[in-house]
Amino acid sequence: MFVITLSYVADLDRIDEAMDDHRKWVDGQFEDGVFVASGAMVPRTGGVILAAGLERPELEARLALDPFQQKGLAEYSIAEFAARRVAPGLERLQA
Repeated sequence: MFVITLSYVADLDRIDEAMDDHRKWVDGQFEDGVFVASGAMVPRTGGVILAAGLERPELEARLALDPFQQKGLAEYSIAEFAARRVAPGLERLQA
């Protein structure tokens, strides 16, 4: 499983201009079953995504297609971890 942290490197006006395209891209990742959770940081300085069921090179290729990445609006940090314990209903996330 991966924890992806997006940190905005542009003004929120530019982030907001690209948000619809970013959300469409995020929706596609959920439809593919890759993303299991996502949302904005509080305060709004970026976002967090949980991804599972793929290898890091594929994840990196998908992140490269994010409009935020393509427009240079965010930087990405990826942390991989093995979930040893999960809440009921989340067993597919276990390593």
